[in-house]
Amino acid sequence: MQKKSNHSLSILATPLKSKGRFFKEKKTHLRTDFQRDRDRIIHSTAFRRLKHKTQVFVNTSGDHYRTRITHSLEVAQIARTLSKFFNFNEDLCETISLAHDLGHTPFGHAGEHALNNCMKKSGGFDHNVQTLRIILFLENRYYEFKGLNLTLETLDGLLKHNGPLKNVKKYEKILGKNVFKNKINFSSSPSLEAQIASISDDIAYNSHDLEDGLKSNLFKLKDLENIPVLKKIVFKHNQKIKNFSIELIIRQIVRDIINEMVKDIIITTQKNIKRYKIKNLNDVYRTKNSIVEFSKEMKDFDKIIKKFLKRKMYYHKDVRINTNRGKKIINKLFNSIKKNPYRYINVSKYDKTNIDRSICDFIAGMTDRYAINLYNNIK
Repeated sequence: MQKKSNHSLSILATPLKSKGRFFKEKKTHLRTDFQRDRDRIIHSTAFRRLKHKTQVFVNTSGDHYRTRITHSLEVAQIARTLSKFFNFNEDLCETISLAHDLGHTPFGHAGEHALNNCMKKSGGFDHNVQTLRIILFLENRYYEFKGLNLTLETLDGLLKHNGPLKNVKKYEKILGKNVFKNKINFSSSPSLEAQIASISDDIAYNSHDLEDGLKSNLFKLKDLENIPVLKKIVFKHNQKIKNFSIELIIRQIVRDIINEMVKDIIITTQKNIKRYKIKNLNDVYRTKNSIVEFSKEMKDFDKIIKKFLKRKMYYHKDVRINTNRGKKIINKLFNSIKKNPYRYINVSKYDKTNIDRSICDFIAGMTDRYAINLYNNIK
């Protein structure tokens, strides 16, 4: 069954048979290596906690705004669509997409900045590196090893979904030296599956943050009318304002935005494969250029929409009130727990040699409401 599927994949795809894992395990005929990776992510404690972690709005703000888990599922859906079109390894694509935000703190990027500041004398904090700490050390579900023992290809994709690693010092400070046992080539380009997961993340948060911003009345449809790409889409759907609710019109606009961005990636990626003469998987790893990317027009749109969302949404005074409170909570928790770590955490579960990092792992793993409740108990 797997052999047959393997033949149907593109020659540019990551093969269904993995190069291996750090710890050897028995194979199963029921699932491919990457299906097992995906399932391990979905069943992990860290993934479940994403349900109650902030995307933009603090999780207690409302039931219909996106959280980290809904965002991750939406990234995975877009990534699978792109991967299926190109006949790449869908399970690897989905795994990287589902896992990419596991390391996020409560209260979104505000929480990350606060925790990084708390850890500035102890190696700092980065949610991408924290994702790898969770996968390598912190998830504890097996007798034989710590972590999830994911495939080398999945680890490579999570390490390099934003491109080759030019500086590994931050990773070494937070994860330890040679934690990847010389089995990862940091300087090679990422797989096309990792590149798809990365750009799907951009599509998801651009389009869905727009939807959440419109639904929360932080900005109006008319504010989008002068933005390239959006201009035509908004105009088309504004014609239906008399016949349909604004909520339905917003959903249709978001669908069209995603569709336009996905189509643009397909056309641009096809051109890049020809342009860079990508004939096999080794060509993918050797090329110094991104292969899966937007056209120049869509890159410009991506920059404009990110600036728009930053100005109108992420820095909106109502959003910042909550995110600033999140920073305050993180700082208070870190300083309080540091005074008496044994009162709050089971240090044996963490790294006894580095109490600050253990506290950091504990706080980073909290949901928004757990952090709020603990803060209220100790303030």
